[in-house]
Amino acid sequence: MRPVRSNERCLGEYKCPICNRTWMSGNSWPNMGQKCQQCHINVIPHKQSPRKKPDGPYISVPSREHRQDLCEKCKQLGHICVPGFKRGYTVYL
Repeated sequence: MRPVRSNERCLGEYKCPICNRTWMSGNSWPNMGQKCQQCHINVIPHKQSPRKKPDGPYISVPSREHRQDLCEKCKQLGHICVPGFKRGYTVYL
């Protein structure tokens, strides 16, 4: 896992080691995890890359709310991790 810069949001790819659920998130932060929606354990992304609009087999869901309760960065900050935004950008496999 090598994000571009340590202070920038990335596109993160996740896989829960308990239930094998996979997901991608445009609100991924270096050295921070997100909780699995099924198992509620913190999962560190196995891959991160610079944020860019997804193409190919991914389905974007820009209208979904950013789940602050699942985001380690939001918990660390005490507020939503994306300044100026009320909604997150999540991509599901």
